[in-house]
Formats: sequence, C-alpha cells, structure tokens
Amino acid sequence: MIRDFFDISEELLALDAQVQADCAPLFASIEEIRNYNQLKMLKAFTDCKVSSTHLVGTTGYGYDDAGREKLGEVFAKLVGAEDALYRPHFLSGTRALTVALFGVLRTGDTLCSVTGRPYDTLCSVIGLTGEKGCGSLADFGVNYAQVDLNAAGEPDFAAIEAALTGKKASGEGKTICYIQRSRGYADRPALSPETIGKIAGIAHRAAPGMVVMVDNCYGEFTQTVEPTQVGADLIIGSLIKNPGGGIAPTGGYIAGKHELVELCAQRLTAPGTGRELGCTQDVLRQMYLGLYFAPGVTAEALKTAVYAQRLFDKMGFRVTPAFDVPHNDIVTSVECRTGEALVALCGGIQAGSPVDSYLAPEPWLMPGYENEVVMAAGAFTMGSSIELSCDGPLREPYIAYMQGGLNFAASRAGLLLAAQKIMNSKN
Repeated sequence: MIRDFFDISEELLALDAQVQADCAPLFASIEEIRNYNQLKMLKAFTDCKVSSTHLVGTTGYGYDDAGREKLGEVFAKLVGAEDALYRPHFLSGTRALTVALFGVLRTGDTLCSVTGRPYDTLCSVIGLTGEKGCGSLADFGVNYAQVDLNAAGEPDFAAIEAALTGKKASGEGKTICYIQRSRGYADRPALSPETIGKIAGIAHRAAPGMVVMVDNCYGEFTQTVEPTQVGADLIIGSLIKNPGGGIAPTGGYIAGKHELVELCAQRLTAPGTGRELGCTQDVLRQMYLGLYFAPGVTAEALKTAVYAQRLFDKMGFRVTPAFDVPHNDIVTSVECRTGEALVALCGGIQAGSPVDSYLAPEPWLMPGYENEVVMAAGAFTMGSSIELSCDGPLREPYIAYMQGGLNFAASRAGLLLAAQKIMNSKN
C-alpha cells in the first residue's frame, strides 16, 4: 500500500515486513496499556463531572475560571495527586520545571539531581551554564549537588542514599531530590515508575518530608501508573508532549501534594494571587480534548518508537532502548557517529513530515543549549515532540533523538522515507 504513495525500494519494503512482524507482540502490549489508561481517563472525566460549560474560557484576569480549575482537578485525579495546575500559561516544559523549582526552593536550599546532569535547557535554570546574573537558581543562592548514574546508565541507589541521608527536609537549607525520568540528551534508559518509587522511598527514609520532584516529560501514559502514584511529591511536564495528545497548542502541568502545588502557583502568577489568575480565552476545548486523546496518541508514539528501534537496528545503527524491552518514555536514541549522518537522518524525518516536508533542517545554536542542534520538526504545533520529530546536538557520538508520532501509519511512512534517504546516500 505504501508504494501507492511513496517511492520505497523493494529491499526496504522487505525489511519493513520483517520489522512489523518482530514488533507485533510489542504492539499488543502497548495497546493493553492504552486501553487501561483510556478507561482511567474516562473515569476521571466522569467522576469530576466535566460539563460543556467547562469548555468555555475567560478573558482578562481569569478570575473564577471554572473550566481551568476543573481541568486541574481532572488531571490530579488521573495521576493520583492531591492537586494540579494544568494550564496554557506554562510556555514550555522547561518553564513548568522552572516554576516548580523556584516555587519550592529558597536561598540556602540544595537541589540534588540523583539522575546525573539534567537536560541542557535546565542547566541554565540551575546556573550550571549561561551567564551569571541572569536569574538562575545559583544567582538566588540555591546550591546544587549531583549523584551520577552508574556505569550501566542507571540510578546508583547506594550513592543516592549516601547523598541524601541526614539532609534537611524542611526549613532553611533543605534538600530537594530531583529525578529526570526521560533520557534527555543522555545515552541512558528512561526510568520506570518502579525505579522512581524506589528512589522516592530512599529519599523519604533518608529525610522524612523530603520533596521528591520528577521531570516527567515524555513519560506520561507509557505505563499504567504515574510517579505521583509511587511516591513522588511533584511531577512536571509539557502539554506539547504526551499529555496534550497532539491537540493542546501550548502549556504544561505541575501535579502533586496540595501545599507544594500552591507554592508553585504563587510563582506562576504572583505572590498573593497564585492560582486565581490566568484567563484561558478560547483554548480550553483543545486542552480537554487533547488530554482525553492522550493515552491513544501516546500509544501511537510508542508504536512508532518500537518500530524505529527495530528498523534502524536492522540497518546497522546502535539504537536504545532495544525494541523488545518495556518502554518508559517515547524517545529513541540512534547513534549516527558523525555530524553529517545526524543531519541526514533529521533531513529524512523532515521529508516524511506532514508540514514543511520540503525544507532541509540545518544545525543552529538554539537558546538554552550548549552545542548547535539540528531539529526535524514538521509539526502542526511548533516544537511539538508528541508529533514525529528528530533532533540532536552536534557533539560526539552524534546521537539523534526521535520522539512522537500522532498515528503509526503515517509515522511508519515517515521513518521509511528517512531510511530510504539514508540508503540512497550510501549508494
């Protein structure tokens, strides 16, 4: 069927048939998770009594925006949290994380990242990179500590326990245990809810009351539970990734314990106004619909990831994770070995995108990144990584990070076009 629309070689179609056969059992498992999460979603909507009136937004200050508050209630119930801010007012996942960090941390406190160095854009928020005086956590006297991953790229539980034992959990000089679930621009596995729960248990035993904060980006709905259901105190993410279902045009969320979410709300708007401000204009319907569709769209992205992992593995690339292991995020890493190969792979993905397919991505120094980044993103929402995209920093070993895929049929075609471009370049 794909040959009716795109020029794919017989050699690649034969490989495609093998890959699909290998992936079929994994697809069935992904669909079971999708079905569970979709029923959980429906239960949250019905229990919270979502009404058509909640789909209508407000203007101005946004006082008494019932739809905005109900959306937070639904998301909190869905992820097993006491409270949530699920809003268009977060400009990105990094912005949501920034609000959470500045909301909870104070001068003299310590942010302890127990999953190694955080994602590039967060490093400037912390003060690890960028100019002094720009308003980072370091500029405000917040300390930073780090527990590196072990040789296998997994959390070092003994080192985490040693780093956190005896630390203060509240008051001046407290320590926050920070977990990044997805790999970011690191060649390591994403964390399962069970692993996050184990880290949370270590942190809470080390200092009862310690706040465990999780960057949950790319991980939502990949399993049947979220980190707040296994011990995390706060989870944070972006709505142009999994939880927006490819429909939410912008936004992010913070969910967890009520008192912590309240602190974050004060930072989101202004001290004293907190969660009471923030008009939603005409975006609420898209946000409700995107959340409702999120389990299904995430499943399509997971199928795309599994297929890509098997396809590029059989083409001779080093790919992580392996296609036949449990998946805890939607990201696939493909080691390209050279900058030219990385750019070529991103170009192939761009050529198979529904928007801007005729453009060729070029590396550039994006704000917040340490190296030039090449990014294929032919998306309906700018920067959306729940839609099929591929990007990576131009630094050794030149790893391409793929994510997303609104539906598997189109994403498979995009991946085959990328593979065909790579095969043609070798001939």
